[in-house]
Amino acid sequence: MSALTGRTAIVTGASRGIGRGIAERLAADGALVAVHYGSNEKAAHETVRHIEDKGGRAFAFRAELGAPDAVDTFYAALEAGLAERGAGPGFDILVNNAAASGSGRIHELTPEVFDRLFTINVKAPLFLIQRGLGLLRDGGRIVNISSAVTKHAFPDSVTYAMTKGAVDTMTLALAKELGPRGITVNAVAPGFVATEMNERRRATPEASAALAAVSVFNRIGTPADIADVVGFLVSDGARWITGQYVDVTGGSAL
Repeated sequence: MSALTGRTAIVTGASRGIGRGIAERLAADGALVAVHYGSNEKAAHETVRHIEDKGGRAFAFRAELGAPDAVDTFYAALEAGLAERGAGPGFDILVNNAAASGSGRIHELTPEVFDRLFTINVKAPLFLIQRGLGLLRDGGRIVNISSAVTKHAFPDSVTYAMTKGAVDTMTLALAKELGPRGITVNAVAPGFVATEMNERRRATPEASAALAAVSVFNRIGTPADIADVVGFLVSDGARWITGQYVDVTGGSAL
């Protein structure tokens, strides 16, 4: 019997990158995984197909987290997908992975980009949790994907760093709030990972080598490096861990 057999997990932004890696890991551990996506339907269904080809269970559902009706759309689509599979509406695991990036340096900022990043990276996960608390079973797990940029200066994307700092603060507050229900809330902080988000920074061999050198292991992280840590945090083995910022950067900038 796998570690997450009989449990339902939601992973936001799971069509590609770290989110896809997390979805695949949780499905491999036995969970029914709800693969959320915002716009890339093809990639989301590829994630589901990959999971099913390996004997796992998953389905895709869409909600644009930057839209005014994001929370309503999210839960309506989720509950419909669960009902089709004879599950829900309750669930056990929520991984807030979806995020927008690209704010730039201080002199490049615009109010529009600022609002978009805070809407997707902070407002959406907060209100998804708020709405979901009536459906999240006692003893459940919430994992928020943070970033190393909350502990290291990153002027290249100041607004993005600010949003992830807000995620860390939210994690602490909710860990205390939800502790009486046995629900753990933790933040996982990747460093440089080989995903589309960092593709521009890996445009040349020299650039890739520079990113790799930030880690003591002299390589860029992979989605699986992050997913394995999330897999532990949502398992029974992590029942005594909550309110934590877990550095998953390969010892970056030590």
